[in-house]
Amino acid sequence: MEVQTFDIEGLFLLKPKVFGDDRGYFLESYNKQTLKELTGLALDFVQDNESKSSYGVLRGLHFQDPPFAQTKLVRVIEGKVLDVAVDLRKDASTYGQYQAVELSAENKHQFLVPRGFAHGFVVLSKIAVFAYKVDNGYAPNHDNGIIYNDETLGIDWQIPEEDIKLSQKDNQLQTFEMYSR
Repeated sequence: MEVQTFDIEGLFLLKPKVFGDDRGYFLESYNKQTLKELTGLALDFVQDNESKSSYGVLRGLHFQDPPFAQTKLVRVIEGKVLDVAVDLRKDASTYGQYQAVELSAENKHQFLVPRGFAHGFVVLSKIAVFAYKVDNGYAPNHDNGIIYNDETLGIDWQIPEEDIKLSQKDNQLQTFEMYSR
């Protein structure tokens, strides 16, 4: 597995080795020991989640407040998404900055988003099946988020604004400024 780091410390793009032939392919999508060796993180994932969405569906930017914050290891099984992580660690020099990566069934990359980040994605293909592991369970009373089109963050979601489809909940999220008070 190859690992790519970013200017925002703590984010990792994992590129698994894919073994393919005329029958199909095989890859190891998760190995606790390998992940620890490559990132230095000893993670204990407790839940796997999966969603299916159509073109333009934007989910996020979500996070859970401490003590229920979550590390996420995300990937795309079918289709293509733009995946975004926003640094919410107030003591970090990269506070308020974001990193976007393209995840697809074709590239088979995985994005490791640690605690202290908001996370979201938008579907760039006709449909996308999105899967992710988390290291803490869902805590509805600690569920939080930042609106996707926050002007301070200035995220380029790579699709026309009129094509974006949001849930009612995601359409009512706070701005980054409201969060950072």
